[in-house]
Amino acid sequence: MIGRWTTPKIEQGLRTQAAVAIVGPRQAGKTTLARSIADSRPGALYLDLESREDRDKLADPALFLRQYERNLVVLDEIHRAPEIFSTLRGLIDQGRRTGHGKGRFLVLGSASMDLLRQSSESLAGRISYIELGPFCAVELPSDEATLLRLWLRGGFPGSYLADDDGMSLRWRSDFIRTYLERDVSMFGSRVPAGSLERLWTMLAHNQGALLNASRLASGLQISSPTVQRYIDLLTDLLLVRQLMPFHRNLGKRLVKSRKVYVRDSGLVHALLGIRTFNELAGHPVVGASWEGMAIENLLEVAPDRTVASFYRTAAGAEIDLVLEVPGHGLWAIEIKRSTTGRPERGFYIACQDLKPDRRFVVNAGNEQYPIDAETQAIGVRKLAEMLAALGS
Repeated sequence: MIGRWTTPKIEQGLRTQAAVAIVGPRQAGKTTLARSIADSRPGALYLDLESREDRDKLADPALFLRQYERNLVVLDEIHRAPEIFSTLRGLIDQGRRTGHGKGRFLVLGSASMDLLRQSSESLAGRISYIELGPFCAVELPSDEATLLRLWLRGGFPGSYLADDDGMSLRWRSDFIRTYLERDVSMFGSRVPAGSLERLWTMLAHNQGALLNASRLASGLQISSPTVQRYIDLLTDLLLVRQLMPFHRNLGKRLVKSRKVYVRDSGLVHALLGIRTFNELAGHPVVGASWEGMAIENLLEVAPDRTVASFYRTAAGAEIDLVLEVPGHGLWAIEIKRSTTGRPERGFYIACQDLKPDRRFVVNAGNEQYPIDAETQAIGVRKLAEMLAALGS
């Protein structure tokens, strides 16, 4: 089993809170991780709320769960039974009075923290939220071949660990079809699968581009508000990231549109029919795909409450990723696909505007070295490790 970097955070949450929620897209490894944690705790109970048999056990959830007051209870696919949250509140409060107030429940959901919170307002102050994405660079070997494999196949375990690239692509194609035909309907009201698939594919073609809802709407023959609603749904399902522009009163004409990324690079390639690294290397999306992969790997491990954005002015000053890291200031990050590479002039102009505390050029290599007195060249994994260490 590949160790997940979030495991210590989850264990710490169970020691300090009554409940911990692990949120992430389907097939990212939430169940495997939760089962491994449960296996280390004698008497732990696992319930899969996609199973009718397990849902039937919770016909009277308070009566059933009271029998496991001293045990960890894992509730998988909690979004299928959001009404249980009100019961959990009563059980948690009762457990606090009887001295069993920590580590009671581990709940798993295939949606964003914000969407899950809408169903669990009653657990405010009683639950910690931890996001678990697909595999990221810090969880895998540090060699170049591994990073390229992660880029091509993406980080979903079923795709990354497939026997060959063909099987990996088939897994991702099945994943996309299953999401569209079954899972989306749980969160979106009557979203046509065909329209959503076309939009998802258009976003892959325009990976990392500024959002132009009107142009997308014209291509799909739907309204701009509907396009935004579909993108918000994919964002809630943790499949798309909307990167906001950096806003600060600098007296500059700043780009105000957000940038949109399909979060997993393997899904980008599957949506575009890219099968091999050779095909990827010659495809127009190659640079944007690498940029999106690097951004996801960095944000996956960034410390809690890190604010991510990008910076671009009408005059051409640009920073691919701006991180406001709690306690560590403003970080400016330029992303390059080569193993070397220097920042463009627009990066230096943007740094003059923002005056970041740290400057990095992220590349495909493994070495860290100075480009100039203020800018460091660094590999994706090394910078991810640096960010993960700050949050540990």
